[in-house]
Amino acid sequence: MKRLSLIVVGLMLVLTASHSAYAENLVLASASYGKNIIAICEMDGTVIWSHKTGGPKRGHTGHHDIHLLPNGNILYHDTWHKTIEMTLDGKVVWEYDSAIANGNKGKRVDVHAFQRLPNGHTMIVESGVGRIIEVDKAGKIQVEIKMKRDGRQNTRLARKLDNGHYLTCSERPGVVTEYDKTGKIVWEYMTNTRVYGATRLKSGNTLIATGSGNSVIEVTPKGKVVWEIKGKVPGTKIDLKWTTFVTERPNGHYVIGNCHAGANNPQIFEINKDKKVTWQLNRFDVFGNGLACSQVLNKEQAALVRKLLKKD
Repeated sequence: MKRLSLIVVGLMLVLTASHSAYAENLVLASASYGKNIIAICEMDGTVIWSHKTGGPKRGHTGHHDIHLLPNGNILYHDTWHKTIEMTLDGKVVWEYDSAIANGNKGKRVDVHAFQRLPNGHTMIVESGVGRIIEVDKAGKIQVEIKMKRDGRQNTRLARKLDNGHYLTCSERPGVVTEYDKTGKIVWEYMTNTRVYGATRLKSGNTLIATGSGNSVIEVTPKGKVVWEIKGKVPGTKIDLKWTTFVTERPNGHYVIGNCHAGANNPQIFEINKDKKVTWQLNRFDVFGNGLACSQVLNKEQAALVRKLLKKD
């Protein structure tokens, strides 16, 4: 009996520690499909800040990328061609219009991915014209890479890696591609699905959200699948639908976006290598069925946001 009591107490301490570890974090998320909202939530889903956006108007509507910047501003988009930096009080302090800038006037351009780089430049992926660009604050192109795996509306998530390469996801033909600094393809993995997102892990493996494949896979540099969840998360009632954002947390867990999964499934969840769900967020009332992009803010980022909101 004494041993059982010790086990129960131990479990309670673990749960308390886990809850405490999450208490200081926040979640930044964005959704369209009629909701047209950017929101910052506590880890339990309580909304502490929100901003209504216009929502992309042409064709398939959805916000596909979002970032909290080191200064506490938010980098987002609400059209298929304009990338915007906004303060938490709603002031636009920088924007870049891919529909008209740097030779694109009159061309069909779709932007689904962007990233503020450590040097202050902004990486923008322009589908249709098929290029990755890095622009400075004045909008002048500093780097331009031609993509071989792109087409109109095809490239979804893309990130510049620590080695200076670019990791991109093309819905058609459903391939994750790594380009070097010259635009040469140095690694690829074919998913045969409308792949959405990928991230390079600390191990050197690549974690891939297969989009329409309703799965998340971890693959080695040689293309071997070493971890996978598909269809349903083991031991849970969570159905995987359009898997989108994937990120690796400092503790080695994976945070996964689960878009178009309906009201009974979390829009975001965290899972460990043993496939145990350690956290989930379901605010269908706030984000609806179109939450595709999110960022779990660490303690320092969350503290900055709370400080800025307190000022307001």
